[in-house]
Amino acid sequence: MSQIIWIARHANRLDFVNPDWFLTAERRYDPPLSDDGMVQAQQLAKRLKKENIGHIFASPFLRTVQTANAVAEMLNLSIKLETGLSEWLNPVWMTEEPERLPTPALAKLFPRIDNSYTSRIAAKYPETHEKVRERSGQTARCLATEFFPEDILLVAHGASVLGGAMGLVGEIAKTEVKASLCSLVKVVRQDPEWLLELTGDTSHLTHIEEVIRFA
Repeated sequence: MSQIIWIARHANRLDFVNPDWFLTAERRYDPPLSDDGMVQAQQLAKRLKKENIGHIFASPFLRTVQTANAVAEMLNLSIKLETGLSEWLNPVWMTEEPERLPTPALAKLFPRIDNSYTSRIAAKYPETHEKVRERSGQTARCLATEFFPEDILLVAHGASVLGGAMGLVGEIAKTEVKASLCSLVKVVRQDPEWLLELTGDTSHLTHIEEVIRFA
């Protein structure tokens, strides 16, 4: 059996461009994409236009949904919200459980969201680095091997991109995967093995904002 799992990190986020946004935000741990992040998401969509992707899964945070939506519109696909791909719910970064837009509100903003899809894996605040890797790896394995045999795209965050890749190819992902903003990881299934082909490609981007925080 041959299958491709694409794992993308969200594009640039507004609070990376304007840190003061955080001070007055209603949902301060759920920033939208920045203007250049929206451009990056479109560039990602163009990169994936000719790929044979059958399903798109996204973390339910706004920045990942916006990134996934650009690809979904390009490929004419729906978006399945999967909490197992969520941001690392790190109590050092987040003083409380992050507030997000509820799914019905997101679906009004992004009609491509599939309201019939039920998330497979939960993400519970607070969690350790080991826990985020475990649950995002479990999510990638669950979606790819138990439910969706087609080529799929997972849109996630820095830690969950790495964890998702580790869940498929193992410890080698720790040193090989580079989860830069709006980067692409490609994992190919050739039973019984998973092979890492792209480890963090950003060649589709004309601009990438380098950031310190792995979020």
